[in-house]
Amino acid sequence: MSVNVGGESDEVLSEINTTPLVDIMLVMLIIFLITIPVVIPSVAVNMPEPRNIAVAPKAEDIVVSVTADGTAYWNGGRVQDRAKLLELVVAQAVKVPQPEIHIKGDKQARYRDIARVLYVIQQGGLVHVGFLTEPKNNAG
Repeated sequence: MSVNVGGESDEVLSEINTTPLVDIMLVMLIIFLITIPVVIPSVAVNMPEPRNIAVAPKAEDIVVSVTADGTAYWNGGRVQDRAKLLELVVAQAVKVPQPEIHIKGDKQARYRDIARVLYVIQQGGLVHVGFLTEPKNNAG
């Protein structure tokens, strides 16, 4: 509180001076920003560098395409349902060596449709699965 001594009115000014409060809060914020990264433990891990190496497809590789509406295609032929897809996968899983499955998903395909195809492939016993993407155009 402050009292106006030299003025004509004897009113008491009941304003809170918030400047010291703001100063303290800013100092505390800076202290927390500096100390929190030091306190949080982290494990040093050497992360692998990403490599996108173009691989030439082999004749025995199988391409499973998933369209935007969720329809699956096995080497270009439409698959009626998941049971038929499982049947095709199981037939390939018994081969030695197993062929590779390449999943080619449409840009507009839902994640769940591709996940369902991946799940059927896993159920069928094929272990060599990859995803096909379009190469990035570096021409500009």
